Amino acid sequence: MKRRHFLQLTTALGMVVMAGPALADAMADAKAMVAKYASKVEKWDGPTTGPKAQASKTIVILAADMKNGGILGVTNGIQEAAKAIGWKVTVLDGAGSIDGRTAAFGQAMTLKPDGIIINGFDAVEQKPAMEAAKKAKLPMVSWHAASAVGPVDEVGVFANVTTDAMEVSKAAANWAFVDAAGKPGVVIFTDSTYAIAIAKADRMKQEIEKLGGTVLEYVDTPIAETSQRMPQLTTTLLQKYGAKWTHSLAINDIYFDFMGPSLAAVGIKGDGAPKAVAAGDGSEGAYQRIRAKQYQAVTVAEPLNLQGWQLVDELNRALAGEKWSGYVSPLHVVTTQNVEFDGGPKNTFDPDNGYRDAYKKIWGK
Repeated sequence: MKRRHFLQLTTALGMVVMAGPALADAMADAKAMVAKYASKVEKWDGPTTGPKAQASKTIVILAADMKNGGILGVTNGIQEAAKAIGWKVTVLDGAGSIDGRTAAFGQAMTLKPDGIIINGFDAVEQKPAMEAAKKAKLPMVSWHAASAVGPVDEVGVFANVTTDAMEVSKAAANWAFVDAAGKPGVVIFTDSTYAIAIAKADRMKQEIEKLGGTVLEYVDTPIAETSQRMPQLTTTLLQKYGAKWTHSLAINDIYFDFMGPSLAAVGIKGDGAPKAVAAGDGSEGAYQRIRAKQYQAVTVAEPLNLQGWQLVDELNRALAGEKWSGYVSPLHVVTTQNVEFDGGPKNTFDPDNGYRDAYKKIWGK
């Protein structure tokens, strides 16, 4: 009996010894990843060669919902870049609904533009319209139309522009792990309307569980309905999980636009738990909340304006009959400590890496 107890004790002690370094290594790795993506982005690592500007083109931006801060930021970048390259732009707003985006796509086709930029909705959702555009040999590029960067051949997208969505999700999860001292209890918010949203949410769940944290709940709620749903949903989740809920992880900043009042109503301070961490996109509202320490701690931001320029460059390559650039834009972990650089004063991640001049040089402008 004593021998058995001794074996049990030594086995348990062995497990503790093995777990200690493993946890320490996981924490060190997570801290290193967060530090890497929280640093300044000062060097241009995008294309330096490509076709000269294709003259006098007319393009249409099909925006999923112009109320979405990420989509608005990308649209602004496209318009800025289009002015630099000498193109005319028309913006059509899908207004946050599938029917609205379908109607906008139909309108775009009647305008007979030289190219279409799909801004912020899933390629699968509008597959019939996109196949029609492909058949008409109408060049298309996209932002967040798929989970991967590059061509989406089946629906005729020359290049899908995004950061590495899986790396964005991993960075968000790792920040929560570090902030919770290795014991995060998270609720993940996503929207199954979008393949990229599910892929990002699944990756966050996988990373949290791999690190030894707990996913309390995986919530599928539409981005377009966050203003109506999030206040009551937040209250319900607080009642259900209480202090176990340390962090909120969402695929987009917009989920946190409407959580603050519900948290404040039960006495939770702006920098208290559950802390909000967004795996994209780095909206103006997110920057303001992070700076003020009001119900958002982190956004893993995308360089929305830069991505607008990249979309114009990719479309120019398509119009010139060349291959896509292969460029994957940088991501940035924005916190209260670094919110004031790389575009922070303007409430956006706008890398100080000379991307505007780099693209103008390629285009001969």
